[in-house]
Amino acid sequence: MAGSIAKRPDGRWRARYRDRAGKEHARHFTRKVDAQAWLDDVTTAKATGTYVDPQQARTTVAVVVESWLAAHPDWTESTRVRNQSIVDRHIRPTWENVKLGDIDHDQLQTWVGKLVDSGAAGGTVRKVAGVMNGILGQAVLSKKLAVNPMTGVRLPKQALAPRRYLTGVQVEQLAAAAGDDSLTVLVLAYCGLRIGELAALRVKHVDMLRKRFRVEESVTEVNGALVWSSPKDHQRRSVPFPDFLTKDVGALLKGRAPDDLLFPAPRGGALRVRNMRRSWFDAAAKVAGVAGLTPHELRHTAASLAVSAGASVLALQRMLGHEKPSVTLDVYADLFDEDLDQVADSLHTARSGYVADYLRTRDEKRLAIVGS
Repeated sequence: MAGSIAKRPDGRWRARYRDRAGKEHARHFTRKVDAQAWLDDVTTAKATGTYVDPQQARTTVAVVVESWLAAHPDWTESTRVRNQSIVDRHIRPTWENVKLGDIDHDQLQTWVGKLVDSGAAGGTVRKVAGVMNGILGQAVLSKKLAVNPMTGVRLPKQALAPRRYLTGVQVEQLAAAAGDDSLTVLVLAYCGLRIGELAALRVKHVDMLRKRFRVEESVTEVNGALVWSSPKDHQRRSVPFPDFLTKDVGALLKGRAPDDLLFPAPRGGALRVRNMRRSWFDAAAKVAGVAGLTPHELRHTAASLAVSAGASVLALQRMLGHEKPSVTLDVYADLFDEDLDQVADSLHTARSGYVADYLRTRDEKRLAIVGS
C-alpha cells in the first residue's frame, strides 16, 4: 500500500493511500502527526489482515443479515425458523438501516439493556444477542468490519428452572395412567430418546438380538409442517433398551414393513408432540401426580435412572447422544453429586490409615530415643 502526506494551501494535511484495487482513500487533518498516525493505522491493519475498505463499512445491517442467514446450510429447519424470527422481531426494527461502521460497543450495550428493561427473560435476551453477534461476526469475516463490536457486551444471566427427575415409582404411575401408550412412556423414561427421535424410529431401526434402537433420524414440527433431519448434533447412535421392554417392543414389529414407523400417530404418520400432549400425555401426568410434566423431562429422568443404576459419564453421553462427555457433565452435573460423597468417604478412610501410620512412626521414633 502506497501512502503519502501533503500540506494543502489551507494549511491542513492530506493523507492518502491506494488500496489493492487501485482506489484512492484520503483524509484531512489539522496536524501532520495525526495524518501520519492514520496512515500508520491503515498500514498495520493491512499487515494484520484487519483492514476494511471504508466503503464496505457503509454496508447496512440488512445486507449482512441476508448473507448471514444464507451462510449456514448446517442449521436445522427449526433453528433457521427461530433465527429468522429473532431477526424479524428484534434485529430489523432497530438495526436494519444502520451502517456497520456506525455501530459501536456502547450502542449495543444500551440496546441489550433496553431488551432487559422491556421484560424479556434472560434466556431470550441471550438468544437475541447471540444472533446479533453472529451477524456482526459475518461482517468481520466478509471484511466489512475490522472487529465485532458485540465482543464484551454484558448479558443478563439466564434463570434456569429446576430440572425435574421422576423416580422409578413415578414412572410406573405415569405408564399406568397412559394406558395403551404406556410403552411410549417407558421407552422415553428408560432410553433417553428425544421425542423427535422416538417419533422417527422405524421397524428397521430395532435390533432385537442386541436390544438396541438405532437412532438415525429425527422429526420435528416447524410451523405446522413436519421436518425430517439427522439427530441433534448429527449424533447417530445405538441406544440399549432394558430386557423388560423386549416383549412389548417385539410385539410392535409383527406384521410391519421395515420402513414403518415404530410409534406412529393414532391416525398414521409421524407423532407430533403437541397432539400427543393434548390427547393423552398431559392427562396421564395429572393422574400420576406430576402435572405439567413434559415429554422431554422423561429424557432427564432416563439420565437420572441410568446414573442410579451405575452408568458412567461416558456411557450416559453415548446413550443420550451428546457430542462430548463434558456436555453430559455440564447438563447433568447434579446427578453425579453422589460421586462427591464417595470421594469424601474414600478420603476419610484414607486419612484414618495415614493417621495410624503417622502415630506408629512417631511412637517408634520415641522408643528409639528412649532406648539410646
